[in-house]
Amino acid sequence: MELNNSSNQKKVVIIGAGPAGLTAAYKLNQAGIQSVVLERDNIVGGLSRTVDYKGFKFDIGGHRFFTKIKEVEDIWKDVLGDDFLRRDRLSRIYYGNKFFYYPFRAKNALFGLGIINSILILLSYIRSQIFPVKPEISFEDWISNRFGYRLYKVFFKTYTEKVWGVPCNEISAEWASQRIKGLSLISALKNALLSKNEDSKGVIKTLINSFYYPAHGPGMMWEKMTDIIKDGSSEVNINSDVTRINWSGNKVTSINIGPNDSGSTISGSDFISTMPIRELIEKLNPAPPVEILEAAKSLKYRDFITVALIIDKKEIFRDNWIYIHDPRVKVGRIQNFKNWSPYMVPDNNKTCLGLEYFCFENDNFWNMKEHALLELAKREVIKLGFRRWKGGKNA
Repeated sequence: MELNNSSNQKKVVIIGAGPAGLTAAYKLNQAGIQSVVLERDNIVGGLSRTVDYKGFKFDIGGHRFFTKIKEVEDIWKDVLGDDFLRRDRLSRIYYGNKFFYYPFRAKNALFGLGIINSILILLSYIRSQIFPVKPEISFEDWISNRFGYRLYKVFFKTYTEKVWGVPCNEISAEWASQRIKGLSLISALKNALLSKNEDSKGVIKTLINSFYYPAHGPGMMWEKMTDIIKDGSSEVNINSDVTRINWSGNKVTSINIGPNDSGSTISGSDFISTMPIRELIEKLNPAPPVEILEAAKSLKYRDFITVALIIDKKEIFRDNWIYIHDPRVKVGRIQNFKNWSPYMVPDNNKTCLGLEYFCFENDNFWNMKEHALLELAKREVIKLGFRRWKGGKNA
């Protein structure tokens, strides 16, 4: 991060107290540069927050801390110290009433899919190498070319469409290449067959076998970082809704907080925004050209709802999380918070599951009442047979 003038002449205004905004303020603080962080919500951390209910802590989405950049890892370790735990990863795919380890394990995948199905998957892969889809336009094309169409239908199609709410043949191949860069059937098989020490510089992100995690959930990282920033020469202000971003001559000059006519104005030498692009464009004053506003309004964001179930049972499954590739249910992924960190539950004889449902803001699912969501979640864990899941013995 480079700023033109001397540090004592700088005041950096940062929109958003999520991981990006707070890390920017943290680094500025180290450089002796004053900053003001403005957060619309009443809690820091953005999606990487931790919710506490009677001592049971919920992670909104399941946030692994993993990076190939040593400088970033050093920041995390400096902030949390001994509370930054190294955790082994166990995650599986639930498909066809069976569990499949992810990252894949050769024996488990072979016997889970069956010999005949495994042969058909291999033949489908060979066919994709001889006759690849050209041009490669969609997510379906991209995955089929690297795994074969048959494996794409088994392990990618249902879950991807649950998560994004868009048919796989309407998601771009470019998006697929960015999300799962370097992943193919060959790389997955190499990872499954070869036993080697994990090298953070060479490992494919989705195949990592361990990660770091704050003892009391990801929000702990950002709450501690907020304290460090405040102890310096900077501010973190919650409940501060940015309503207008004033600019002139290709430069932001000030920001309005609260109602445009009665709120306060904050000026600065530099400005950093971590708010969604759509909102950023809509708050610019003067407004940008109509075509830019229309383009911003057309951007869609995928949302999700986590339904937390506290169950009077010590162990249900050993995984950190399970991907649900079962079209009979709406849930896309199930977190087991105790398996992320033992400090996430106040009573070791109980289990707290987080069922993740993907939706769009203000759609029918988003507008469901809480009691209806709870009843749905309870029905679905029963339908999935979670009582049989203890220890994953049917894997």
